[in-house]
Amino acid sequence: MNTVSEIIENLKDLLEKNLTHTSNEFGRIRAGKANPAMLEAVMVEYYGSMTPLNQVANINTPDSRTLAIQPFDKSLIRPIETAIINSNLGFAPSNDGDVIRISIPPVTEDRRKDLVKMAKNESENSKIGIRNLRKEANENIKKLQKDGLSEDDAKIGEDRVQKVIDDYIKKTEDLLTHKEKEIMTV
Repeated sequence: MNTVSEIIENLKDLLEKNLTHTSNEFGRIRAGKANPAMLEAVMVEYYGSMTPLNQVANINTPDSRTLAIQPFDKSLIRPIETAIINSNLGFAPSNDGDVIRISIPPVTEDRRKDLVKMAKNESENSKIGIRNLRKEANENIKKLQKDGLSEDDAKIGEDRVQKVIDDYIKKTEDLLTHKEKEIMTV
């Protein structure tokens, strides 16, 4: 890193990746509405190798309570059903020979509270990552200071880092607020 601006640009890139990861993790927390992301972790055995479900089938949501999985190869219906059952997601797939359907049961109030806790935990993990990135950026600024950056410029750099960090913590909290609202909406 040559300059404070480069450190901050690198920090922003890493924070953006952190935010994207958090958003993806929130997508995996089901809120009672059907979402193809619910099946992202499902792996299907396809010609001897484990393949993500979304690479061997189309996953659609015909309505808010149903997932429809249409395999590209009809011979995969059984292996897909087995993979979904074995994934411990709590889904009971059914098929009509062409399409596998999964009905998403309504979520109980207790389960909703558990899902909110999971979302808060994921948000906290994201904030820990953000704080670690702040520490790393500030250490890089201190190295620049040892290499000749003035104390005032180092202080200004640390203030800029903190402003960026505050912005991304707010974005993470906004994501959490949105997810909580989504989970608690019946």
